[in-house]
Amino acid sequence: MDVSELRELLSTDGLRLLDSLEPYESAADVVRTVAELRKAGHSPTLVAAVLTQSKLRAKAVGKFGPFAERMLFTEAGLEQATRLRVAAMHAGRFRAAGLTRIADLGSGIGADALALAGIDLEVTAVERDEVTAAIAVYNLAPWPNATVINDDATSVDLSGFDGVYLDPARRSNDRRLSNPADWSPSLDFAFGLDLPTGVKLGPGIDRDLIPAGWEAQWVSVDHEVVELGVWSGPLARPGIGRAALVLGAHGTAELTAGSDSADEPAGELGQFVYEPDGAVIRARLIGDLARQLDARMLHHQIAYLTAEKAVQSPFATCFRIVETFSLDERTLKRELKARGIGTLEIKKRGVDIDPASFRKRLSPSGPNSATLILTRLGERRVALLAERVVF
Repeated sequence: MDVSELRELLSTDGLRLLDSLEPYESAADVVRTVAELRKAGHSPTLVAAVLTQSKLRAKAVGKFGPFAERMLFTEAGLEQATRLRVAAMHAGRFRAAGLTRIADLGSGIGADALALAGIDLEVTAVERDEVTAAIAVYNLAPWPNATVINDDATSVDLSGFDGVYLDPARRSNDRRLSNPADWSPSLDFAFGLDLPTGVKLGPGIDRDLIPAGWEAQWVSVDHEVVELGVWSGPLARPGIGRAALVLGAHGTAELTAGSDSADEPAGELGQFVYEPDGAVIRARLIGDLARQLDARMLHHQIAYLTAEKAVQSPFATCFRIVETFSLDERTLKRELKARGIGTLEIKKRGVDIDPASFRKRLSPSGPNSATLILTRLGERRVALLAERVVF
């Protein structure tokens, strides 16, 4: 979105028109709506702006729920925005630490600032991009304790604050920036602040970049690892260096430790295989999970666990092993056909196979469903025919 589109969108007529649109559903609706709006005399710029926002609002429901209906977005801002459920937990850290005046540096469209303001903390959102800052102003307008500044995060005087939150921009002109020195603000700046600090990072960041003494918490939502949060000072919980926070239909669960946990030894294949949640794997707490489940590693280099009993856990998905085969395509194709398996989920670790193309070559057909786990037992490549355990 450019400045001219934003001006039209933020006009009284623009916002009224946006709110009058039916919820976005498909590209076919867009074609019809464009024709209707243009026929009604609305400018091409305004039509483009409101339809883009309608589409983004529909997309944002997964992150913001009903709040999305009254918010504005940019494509990049929505992509990087923290899910409101997670942002609320971030905000809770500041309140629990007794911090009340927070600077949100690199605030984007204001998702984290919204959560901070929502629990009555004073928050100043700082955003360098003019259009994004204006959208943050709109999104934060209902909260008098929230202020937005259009400025570079590294230029702000932090003397009036007692806590800082940063979500460094990791893209430039739709290009992902791999060097943390190129982020805005840079990682060195974020980690060099004297105030209690929280930094949102991508979950796959080089772990060697995490400063000693900071808490590192990997967060997954509905089995997708969405971020790594690192926390300093009173924002870091005593004795916790590594954490895996798992949010899903079960609610909220967390596995914590002072540091990376030691793995359990690998052993024989049991009746059940567990796939740890990605946050547990990223946090390197697989060993602690294995001990909780009375399980062992399936292979010393592969993040699958195995056991004789099925135990329900928010930190892992459990599969019952039906049969074990060598990883041979012809054998598997024959066995799937014999069992009438047409719906086939394929999981793999430790083998160089593309699941989508492998599934296509197996040509599954029939009324039944199963999971195929492609992995290694010792030096042997195997295919574990399995079914999900429903507790």
